[in-house]
Amino acid sequence: MKSNVAPKIAAATDRAELVRMLETIDARLRWLSSWIIHNANHIRESRDGLKVGGHQASCASMTAIMSALYFHALRPQDKVAVKPHAGPVLHAIHYLLGNQSLEQLQAFRAMGGAQSYPSRTKDRIPVDFSTGSVGLGVAITAFSSLVQDYLIAHGQMHESDAGRMIALMGDAELDEGNIYECLIEGYKHDIRNCWWIVDYNRQSLDSTTADRMFRRFDDIFETCGWRVLTLKHGKLQREVFQRPGGKAIEQWIDDCPNAEYAALTYQGGAAWRTRLTADLSGNRSALKLIASFDDDQLSALMLNLGGHCIETLLDAFAEADDERPTMFIAYTVKGYGLPFQGHKDNHAGLMNPTQIAALRTSLGINEGEEWAPFAGMGANGAAAVQAFIEPRRPAIIPQRPVPGPITVPKRFPVPDGKEQSTQAAFGRILLDLAKSGDPFADRIVTTSPDVTVSTNLGAFVNQRGLFRRQELKDIFAGYKIPSPQKWEGHEAGQHIELGIAENNLFLMLAALGLSAPLFGQRLLPVGTVYDPFISRGLDALNYACYQDARFLLVATPSGLTLGPEGGAHQSINTPLIGMGQPGLDYFEPAFADELALFMQRAFARIDAPDGGSTYLRLTTRAIEQVERTDDSWEADALKGGYWLRHPAPGANAAIAFTGALAPEVLAAWDELREDISGLGLLNITSPDLLHRDWSAAAGSRWQNGERQPAHIEKLLAPLSSSAVIVTAIDGSPGALSWIGAVRGHRVSGLGLDRFGQTGDLPDLYSAYRLDSDAMIDAMAGLFLD
Repeated sequence: MKSNVAPKIAAATDRAELVRMLETIDARLRWLSSWIIHNANHIRESRDGLKVGGHQASCASMTAIMSALYFHALRPQDKVAVKPHAGPVLHAIHYLLGNQSLEQLQAFRAMGGAQSYPSRTKDRIPVDFSTGSVGLGVAITAFSSLVQDYLIAHGQMHESDAGRMIALMGDAELDEGNIYECLIEGYKHDIRNCWWIVDYNRQSLDSTTADRMFRRFDDIFETCGWRVLTLKHGKLQREVFQRPGGKAIEQWIDDCPNAEYAALTYQGGAAWRTRLTADLSGNRSALKLIASFDDDQLSALMLNLGGHCIETLLDAFAEADDERPTMFIAYTVKGYGLPFQGHKDNHAGLMNPTQIAALRTSLGINEGEEWAPFAGMGANGAAAVQAFIEPRRPAIIPQRPVPGPITVPKRFPVPDGKEQSTQAAFGRILLDLAKSGDPFADRIVTTSPDVTVSTNLGAFVNQRGLFRRQELKDIFAGYKIPSPQKWEGHEAGQHIELGIAENNLFLMLAALGLSAPLFGQRLLPVGTVYDPFISRGLDALNYACYQDARFLLVATPSGLTLGPEGGAHQSINTPLIGMGQPGLDYFEPAFADELALFMQRAFARIDAPDGGSTYLRLTTRAIEQVERTDDSWEADALKGGYWLRHPAPGANAAIAFTGALAPEVLAAWDELREDISGLGLLNITSPDLLHRDWSAAAGSRWQNGERQPAHIEKLLAPLSSSAVIVTAIDGSPGALSWIGAVRGHRVSGLGLDRFGQTGDLPDLYSAYRLDSDAMIDAMAGLFLD
């Protein structure tokens, strides 16, 4: 019979070598992340006297976790969202692989250098998910796992290529409400292949975290179908617990409040000895066990928590080697291995030059060799580590598939109808696309936070179905109960229905909008929401745009025009949000043909190399459509505005408007033109593009020495220099009144600057000065002044 001793010895040897290498990398990452921050704050020239900042303590609590993950558990198909304050550790990992430059690290938090927090668009190393807005970088991994399942179900990915969506998170992020909104949605959609690894250092920015609350997280996550693995004790602690008196020490550790543990950690071995000796004074075995360690050994024992123990981490990652979503609670020490470890003020603390020099000496790094990737290891040691990490390169720096282009139809169908609302026209355009059979429509995926029907997505869902990994029958249809909504869920469905949390909508759009760079397959996401409730998810919307997620956001109904719903449902400032949000082009069409034009542009922009996202602000108000004699207006409309009624050369007045107020504006123009010769009527389709173009044109004078006129300047050129303009929008008047600054025209801006109320449109428009009479009065006031 063959002996199995030799294979066991070989396996143990391999395991020991793996642990040794990862522990070496752990120490190296702790040093490099600390030195990157130290250089930025203490060595690099400061021209403004401001603290550069950085989070040495937050990095130090993560280095073992990131060493075990990146250099052992990670696979090429996995995607990782790194805790914002551990960004320097990610840069250090790439530096060890030669994938990050010294110049970038030396410019950490400087112009053009390594970013403060991992950034998909601004960092030069590969970053799967931008982080920085606490909690959102965690939640997006769950929605990305859903997107991955969507692509697999639609035949755009192979099941064998499925990766884990991994979030490395600080424990304080679990205070963020969006975590639990996401958790509920993930449970409903049965997400899989998702890991959340909690750096449980029990310290937030201001304080230590609550002892009682964290014990409930196990229940919350397990209720939602997650496996929870708690990594509290490292291998050394577990071995000591088996010795006489060890159980008493284990019980003491488990009972010790977080704040007490942190304070003793900072004070060190002598403080541990004093406290343990006092608290366990009646247990001779425990006292004898404590006495067997010197102060340094005792401190090392008490800090041997699961999140710092490579062997414990390796075992935990191996245990979760399946598709079940898993939460790892890895106990750590904030600032581990640094002079301020455990101190309650260490969140933004920085080592001084004396302290960093002591750390350098302890690691055997010579002065002047601080940036050397493998300094202090000796030639043989450095070569061994390099040989160990090189095979990990494909997992850490994977080759991302490049998506093929999508052919977007040159024109979208314009719905028939003498009177239409832009919201209804949106639903009909999407339905026509769904029924067209064009492969382009197969890439569209819609989503909505429980307002699918009321935002006119229902017909598209009837045609294309709900996305579900398990088949979902329409029970009402089965009982032959009449309903216009004929929704069935299946793997081929193209609508992802969400609960009412708008934050989840924008995270879902962010994940869908990153499908091309993450998975190599471009989707065309469309999300609908009530316009006033954009504000509920504004942080997540900004987060999506910051990392260049591509989508079409359709917000409807908008403004005071949603009369009977009352002030809480009427949006005032959303035009300003559309104008102020980078990466998002805002349009507000008045007519159905404008909407079709902007929707085509939006889909094309999703797939364009220099593209982005689009926000359409729509309305439920049905208005009479204008008759077109040609399509000459389209080019100007796409730039942000066109003359619906051209002014005469040298005209001394114009009305400029946006969106649903077209009937009132046309009525006012029709009455005023008898008294004001050559009166112009300017339809501003995108205050956003107009203002951005104007600002860029003004800036180009100083950057390039020459200046091309902006589109709004060209539009206003026919007017007399002394002309007056009345602007009108169903939103904040500031969205349009700025055009008076373009050529010095006097402006009277009509719009909403206070909360609305219930009522019909004649009453509301009269009360809030949005009717034709108010426009006529405003024009008269400008002439009288």
